[in-house]
Amino acid sequence: MFIKRPTYLVAGLGNPGRHYRNNRHNIGFQIVDAFAERHRQPLSRVKNQALMTDFRHPAGKVILLKPQTMMNKSGLAVASLVRYYRVPLEQVLVIFDDLDLPTGKLRMRPHGGSGGHRGMRSIITQLGSEAFPRLRVGIGRPPGVMDPADYVLQDFSDAEKELMDVTIQEALDVIERFLQDGVDLAMNLSNSGESE
Repeated sequence: MFIKRPTYLVAGLGNPGRHYRNNRHNIGFQIVDAFAERHRQPLSRVKNQALMTDFRHPAGKVILLKPQTMMNKSGLAVASLVRYYRVPLEQVLVIFDDLDLPTGKLRMRPHGGSGGHRGMRSIITQLGSEAFPRLRVGIGRPPGVMDPADYVLQDFSDAEKELMDVTIQEALDVIERFLQDGVDLAMNLSNSGESE
């Protein structure tokens, strides 16, 4: 008997273009790139305003994508591909930077609001729902009176970069746990601050 394998969609948020590549705001892109590299699946196709790939994973079909709109319009790409591939919202994972978490901390949630993040706000608006998992990646608060909008568009410092290299690897393990075992066990892994 044929058993249909589940389909998952993993979207990392960021701004397209080389100028933004290493910005704090682009950590979602960086994590999706690292996950694609781990599985030797380059994001080489453009579809519905996203750079993407899809491949067979032990958990099922996985679609990786990076919206090629600017951050504030991320929902246009994510929602259109969720609908195109008919991915259930509980099998959609969005990865994005979070000013309210200390640098390098990870937090998985099964649903929730945007937390003021404009990329997430766009996705929630376009999907018409907050009921999808998300992995928040801490980038810390800006120092002093720096405008958060300027802070997120800065590159990580050398010390932060060293920490974020570790965080990215931890995030990859959380994504694997999400695909294999679901959001609850992925939450246990990410929110404890430990990874395998």
